[in-house]
Amino acid sequence: MVLESLSEKLKESLRKITKSIFVDKRVIEDLVKDLQRSLLSADVDVQLVFDLTEKIKQRALEEKPPKTISQKEFLIKIVYEELVNFLGKEKSEIKIERKKPFKIMMVGLFGNGKTTLAQKLAKYYSKRNYKVATLGLDVHRPSAPEQLQQLSKQINIPCFINPEEKDPIKIYKQFEKEYKKYDILIIDTAGRDALSDDLIQEIESLKKEINPDETVLVFSADIGQDLKNQAEAFKKACNITSIVVTKMDGTAKGGGALVGAASTGAKIKFLGTGEKPEDLEPYIPERFVSRLLGMGDLETLLEKAKEAISDEEAKDLGKKFLKGEFNLLDLYEQMEAMKKMGPISKVMEMIPGFSQLKLPKDALQVQEGKLKKWRIAMNSMTKEELERPDEVMSTERINRISKGSGIQGSEIRDLIKQHKTVKKMMKMMKGKDPSKLMKKFKLPGM
Repeated sequence: MVLESLSEKLKESLRKITKSIFVDKRVIEDLVKDLQRSLLSADVDVQLVFDLTEKIKQRALEEKPPKTISQKEFLIKIVYEELVNFLGKEKSEIKIERKKPFKIMMVGLFGNGKTTLAQKLAKYYSKRNYKVATLGLDVHRPSAPEQLQQLSKQINIPCFINPEEKDPIKIYKQFEKEYKKYDILIIDTAGRDALSDDLIQEIESLKKEINPDETVLVFSADIGQDLKNQAEAFKKACNITSIVVTKMDGTAKGGGALVGAASTGAKIKFLGTGEKPEDLEPYIPERFVSRLLGMGDLETLLEKAKEAISDEEAKDLGKKFLKGEFNLLDLYEQMEAMKKMGPISKVMEMIPGFSQLKLPKDALQVQEGKLKKWRIAMNSMTKEELERPDEVMSTERINRISKGSGIQGSEIRDLIKQHKTVKKMMKMMKGKDPSKLMKKFKLPGM
């Protein structure tokens, strides 16, 4: 998941609290030290870390828990609330006005992912029934226009470019009559190795000509806490209105980047969480911290489900999932439905309580190719084998299925193993209500 290392360390800190017989000053001080080590290892600014942990310590020592929750639960609630404040407090979104077109112009340095983000934003808004187009105004980086065109084509989005022209303003004017056909125009601009005078001048000229409704600063999370200084410089020079932090899935410095951006006062609107066009999510501090602490994120899970499958499919999926009694065909259908929502491991981390089960990292990683092989193997199984695999499957049956389907016996055994793993996991969860934890803490949306 995003910031996996930080998440594991924070969850371990909370587990220590729950195992404590009671909460005293020593427990609180140990928690503070654990939090400091965890945040500093995520490249968060030292002074900001000490300010945060001092607030947590002060509240934990001075405030009394309400009668509805225990002292341990109250301490966890304090950690949650202060981390939310630390990481931006509340959701802030790009409010798309019904004008044609609503212009989103992206700025930033080389290598931060502006062109890739253009594709992700186009995908995000097109899925929400907006008519979207992209415009390539990066005239400095070789093949930048062609890259944007290719990425846009992958998601069936129109793209306006002119690789021969080296004046971005002329390119903008060239297609000006076309823009009114679209609800949103996403504009990719050039970057530099540093925030130089010529970059500022180019951005200012483009802003004056284009008059964008939103100027989005794109930053890669791997620059860590240095993001703060760069974001403040861009904000002062270019009057940015939003920040998007990319590459959140591949760096230990993401904590420093998020805190640095939040501390500038410019709002983070999205996080890039992977390489695929759909790997973009709105940045909502409450939900983000909830996932970091292993409390799940049911709201985002439901939103992803609505995008991927119908309400009827979602209800049926939920019933079978919670029942914990399903056959191989049910397992396949569940995984097909969940695959539409993104990698299964990412979906699972949004379900409260699942991140605490300590399953192997690859236990729920099912690649598309493997699902196809499983489906072929199932076509060679009898009704009895599909409905009661745990009871009837034998080496002789597996060999027969392998010959009939052309799928190796090891692949069929993987399918049986996957079924047993998920069934065991469901039995562990059966009869429990993981959301009670969130309700006890009175977390947002519950």
